[in-house]
Amino acid sequence: MLKGHQSWVFENRPVILSTGTVVGPDEGEGPLAEDFDIVHGDLTVGQKTWEKAEKALLEEAAQHALDNAGLTGGQIQFYIGGDLMNQIISNTFAARTLGMPYLGIFGACSTSMEGLALAAQLLDSGAANYAMAGTCSHNCTVEKQFRYPTEYGSQKPPTAQYTVTGAGVAVLGKTGDGPVITSATIGRVVDMGITDPFNMGAAMAPAAVDTIQAHFRDLGREPGYYDLIVTGDLAAVGSEIARELFEKHKVPIEQTTYDDCGLMIYQRDKQNVQAGGSGCGCSATVTYGHLLKRMKKGELKRILVVATGALLSPLSFQQGESIPCIAHAVSIESGGLYA
Repeated sequence: MLKGHQSWVFENRPVILSTGTVVGPDEGEGPLAEDFDIVHGDLTVGQKTWEKAEKALLEEAAQHALDNAGLTGGQIQFYIGGDLMNQIISNTFAARTLGMPYLGIFGACSTSMEGLALAAQLLDSGAANYAMAGTCSHNCTVEKQFRYPTEYGSQKPPTAQYTVTGAGVAVLGKTGDGPVITSATIGRVVDMGITDPFNMGAAMAPAAVDTIQAHFRDLGREPGYYDLIVTGDLAAVGSEIARELFEKHKVPIEQTTYDDCGLMIYQRDKQNVQAGGSGCGCSATVTYGHLLKRMKKGELKRILVVATGALLSPLSFQQGESIPCIAHAVSIESGGLYA
């Protein structure tokens, strides 16, 4: 199962049986709105606090995924999830509601693919028959925790990104109809010394390229193997840096289509989202909503999703620490009815 130095190949090809995606109003005004299962018209989602709203988004996405799979929560052996809140409270409290055996993880915005890779590993090894991976973020909770109080209304530089309000959940099974997970590459922590929390794209881009290079090296592949390679949320600044790094390291990215979830989820020319989207919900909702629907239509056969994360905390920022970053890659291919 281990391939090369940091990649897994899943011989039993775990199946993504179903997904659930729930987003907020800004995402509902973006170009991918029709690909999400539920779009809420307000940020509170009927809750008293933004943190409670974030938890509600995740619970709703999880239930939708279970319903789509025709399963109950009691049939899921393990739920793997995390988020950006201190002590990953959105997932922990949602897991309390779901009542499933729970593995909490923190990969910042890389959490979606970290969770998906670990869930696939459990199924491929025989440690579970069904597993669920999920994550979420909320624009107002993240702004409040990592930057300035939301009510403060501070101006942001063009390099800043706009945290996605949304949750994405995938239910995996050993067999069934749906796209299959064929491999994963676990990233290394890369720190280029950037300290500006308003320039996450620049901080995360080297980690994304490092993981993509490792994936090709471990599996003996080139970019042309995939119909699409998509990074998690580098947005306008980071994705341009990634392209420069591909060229510098002689990665022939021109063999395929390269895109970024942070660029895909919003209309930057019409929405006030600075450099583009970010947050745990960014790559989760774009992948589980838009990209898997494209696979179902036959538009894509093989994709590599490389979710990126900035592993800082408010405390580390206050102490003047630089921003360590990571990226995890998961390859998803057509299988079953998707073939």
